[in-house]
Amino acid sequence: MAEVTHSLDGRYYTDPKVFEIEQNGVLAETWQFAGHAATIPNAGDYFTFQLAGEDLFCIRGRDGDIQCFYNVCQHRAHQLVQGDGNAKVLVCPYHAWSYGLDGKLMAGPNIKSVRGFEKSEICLTSVKIENMHGFIFANLDPNAKPMEDWFPNVRDELAAHVPDIDRLKPVEWVEIPENCNWKVSIENYSECYHCTLNHPTFSTGVVKPETYDIQPQGYCLRHTTESQQLDNMSYPIDLNANEYAGVYSSWFLWPMFSFQVYPGNVLNTYHWRAIDADHVVVWRGWYSIDGAPSQVMKDLAKQDRETTVEEDIHLVESVQKGLKSRGYVPGPLVVDPACGVNSEHSILALQKWMREGVDR
Repeated sequence: MAEVTHSLDGRYYTDPKVFEIEQNGVLAETWQFAGHAATIPNAGDYFTFQLAGEDLFCIRGRDGDIQCFYNVCQHRAHQLVQGDGNAKVLVCPYHAWSYGLDGKLMAGPNIKSVRGFEKSEICLTSVKIENMHGFIFANLDPNAKPMEDWFPNVRDELAAHVPDIDRLKPVEWVEIPENCNWKVSIENYSECYHCTLNHPTFSTGVVKPETYDIQPQGYCLRHTTESQQLDNMSYPIDLNANEYAGVYSSWFLWPMFSFQVYPGNVLNTYHWRAIDADHVVVWRGWYSIDGAPSQVMKDLAKQDRETTVEEDIHLVESVQKGLKSRGYVPGPLVVDPACGVNSEHSILALQKWMREGVDR
């Protein structure tokens, strides 16, 4: 018989010192979502984002390639850009040092007067990125292994489940603040043990919970289930469209991103940004081919926001309060050897990665 494994102690979710360890460790040394390539189609287009407490930006170069840099001037450390936009040249607002789209220093007031000043030696500090079907991921670890090593087969599986994925553009972002630790929100996403009780619309109008399973795939948690019967579906789907039209699939990429493909090949995403030990912001993204309007997608996004998303907010915020209670004693995880929807084998894997990120 397998040994009983208890859930993590409350301190993993509530202690600011644990969060600090994560900021300097696991959150800085993993692949995390930066943004979508379709939002910066032209040379000089850029967007800013945060990762592990760092301010970063992605920018498209004149050669069409996208690069990522720390958002800090190499002169006196002022931020270079804000929000998103387009720049022919990156000019620091503090002293007007200017950089090319490749990050190399071009000019600065009176720098020629400085003996030994080698302009060619100064460049913005770059960040490692990868492009997965238009989704740009960043990793602050310059020696990070490729995403394929972390998340084997995900790139190919996505292409199979989402026809024309490389033509998708984001059409809607929903920002969802949650008063809980990022790991509480991640755990909630990573099991369906709670689905039937707490998500009636999802469980009766989207998927068949009895077919739900989640399995580790490298540092990915792979969710699979069948769609509901057609006459029970809360939105229309064409089962004959392709091989995967009648399934729900999700690829959660540790630590803070998930691709979800709803029945009917509708792609949507979650990405998390940890704020502090007690707060996280979740972004829900929806996509369509060439960004074209889709009433089905629009209705599904609205349904999702008003049901599953809203339901989960109440769950995770209650859990965060409970984790701070002196009465909380971590109970055993329900790990069924047969796996399935009423098993927390996915949480067992997830909490192992969580421990690795803190206890090292």
